[in-house]
Amino acid sequence: MSNSAWKVFNLPELLERVDGDEPCYLEYLRMPGLSSGVYRLPAGAKDMQAPHLEDEIYFVIEGKARLRVGEQEQEVGPGSILYVQATADHSFFDVEENLTLLAFFGPIRPAYV
Repeated sequence: MSNSAWKVFNLPELLERVDGDEPCYLEYLRMPGLSSGVYRLPAGAKDMQAPHLEDEIYFVIEGKARLRVGEQEQEVGPGSILYVQATADHSFFDVEENLTLLAFFGPIRPAYV
């Protein structure tokens, strides 16, 4: 259900749409101040994303991998909440188990445009 003031999404339905053997990103919300999507990296996949102009928060739904931000690395798994600053070079690697995340993006920061 949705209208102009609010929206409701069904997580199991979103997860079905990104299921598969290839990396996949499904954006399900885009508003002026916020966007969000489901990001899936199958085990062994290579994360090819580039730095973004928006601050970003990831919530790990399932899977196991490592996140590299700049020169720092962190193991991530179900329940991990990760913040990545706009323009920071980052990627997931050593994806040991299918990794599924919710990604939330803030607005583009004018200082980075």
